[in-house]
Amino acid sequence: MNENDKYIGRMLDDRYEILDVIGEGGMAVVYKALCHRLNRNVAIKIMRDETAADEEFRSRFCAESQAVAMLSHPNIVAVYDVSHNDEIEYIVMELINGITLKQYMDKKGALDWKETVHFTKQITKALSHAHERGIIHRDIKPQNIMLLRDGTIKVADFGIAALENELYENNGQAIGSIHYIAPEQARGEMPDARSDVYSLGVVMYEMLTGKLPYTGETIGEIALKHMSGEFVLPHEIDPFIPPELEAIALKAMKANIDERYQTASALLDDLDAFTAEQARLESEVTAREEKENPAVMPVRSVSELSKEKFKHQRRRSGKVSFLTGTFGALAVIVALIAFLWGFWLNDVFSPAERIELPSFVGSYYNSVINNAELMAEYNFNVTYVVDETAEVGMIVSQSPDAGSSMMVVPSGIVVDITVNSGAVPVAVPEVNGMDYREAVLQIKNAGFLVEIESQTSDTVERDRVISTSPNSGEKISTGSTVYITVSSGTQISYVKMPNLIGSTEDAAIIKLENTNLSYGGSTVTESDLEAGTVIGQTIPAFTDVEEHTKIYLTVSSGPAA
Repeated sequence: MNENDKYIGRMLDDRYEILDVIGEGGMAVVYKALCHRLNRNVAIKIMRDETAADEEFRSRFCAESQAVAMLSHPNIVAVYDVSHNDEIEYIVMELINGITLKQYMDKKGALDWKETVHFTKQITKALSHAHERGIIHRDIKPQNIMLLRDGTIKVADFGIAALENELYENNGQAIGSIHYIAPEQARGEMPDARSDVYSLGVVMYEMLTGKLPYTGETIGEIALKHMSGEFVLPHEIDPFIPPELEAIALKAMKANIDERYQTASALLDDLDAFTAEQARLESEVTAREEKENPAVMPVRSVSELSKEKFKHQRRRSGKVSFLTGTFGALAVIVALIAFLWGFWLNDVFSPAERIELPSFVGSYYNSVINNAELMAEYNFNVTYVVDETAEVGMIVSQSPDAGSSMMVVPSGIVVDITVNSGAVPVAVPEVNGMDYREAVLQIKNAGFLVEIESQTSDTVERDRVISTSPNSGEKISTGSTVYITVSSGTQISYVKMPNLIGSTEDAAIIKLENTNLSYGGSTVTESDLEAGTVIGQTIPAFTDVEEHTKIYLTVSSGPAA
């Protein structure tokens, strides 16, 4: 019997039934499991016995997992549960039906710029969400990025993958991460959010060119190349790469950390600006061509070959004989036939399967998404509403309607569904211009969670609220998060991160608030220190940190019994 099969068939914590092995690493084995409480399939990563025997490593694994469990973003693989005891250490994660970005790139080679931007934006959003909560990935690479059939990106293993690489390094083994590692990490320095940005820049380079910027025979050789910052420019490999996009990738992977994008959000802003400009240019070209050749436009979208032939005939129409005009007319007829074939005849005579769309209304959303057969055939876009006539979690409407004739496509039939969230909508309080401390109290008292963001302002006094999102007066579900933007005055203010290690949790929270930082929450893990003692903080002490940054703590639960 394979050592990894020993958990198959077991029930963990009277909840998770282990079904099969779906992946292996040096630190842990990943299993497919069924959560009997919620009746859904999940992925469970169980630490190997030899790794769990290392108390320090085990403690760090647990702390990292609990910190990541606080993340909630559509582009991040969700962590549902963390369990640790004397017998076993594991984390429960979202089960992803897809492939890694690495597998996709190995199959396709270099990606076109639109696909590169589509993937990069999603990764950037995931990083921005995590960084705002004090969590650094530390190991961004295509192997840790999952790609779903509908093109959705899911970033996996925040913090966990870096621990696994550390395990490999301690054992003297080579690791694939060296190709994406930031120069400061290669020098043994502490990584921060900008290190993730660098690694993403390398991934962008690889997507655009199909090649890695740095290669070598040894880890040391590749690390030195990262620090030198000298590589073949993307346009020298593919001259059709848009120069503006190349500039974005090169800025992200600057060897000098201060010359890079300082935040993932800044990178996303430039990507958004780039795509907006590309859309504007394409719109101008289309409008110009429509004006010049209006009669050709129905043909353009169907047959590029027929389009070129017809345009060529039109340019010569005043100089050629009746016979040439006849050929031009034939070209239009051929193109029209191609058009009809593509949009009607092909649909009639094609062997493509069509089905009658079933009704999802009245079903529970969880039961639908945990049905493997349904998820293999459909892609669901979900909108949440409050519907007092339906039970919580029930699907209340769908589009297209049940009974619609739909063509079966490999990527899955797209269905928009509306689900009853069951939450009560409440108006966001009016707090603009208010001191942010008072604003936080009012918003929390209204039943919402609060996230604080800083922004410079020449008109709003420091520590006063500039705006909220959603806006004041807008009704949203209780329990939702309200983001408040607080003025930092005419320039962003930074404070020294206090040392919270050794303090009680309550004292640490007071220190954070007195320093104008935010408390994000705590994870609990065993240690030799007294229960309630802070043993970890997401940003090291004495680091300069932007005001209102959210800080997460690791708190001792006391020595093992």
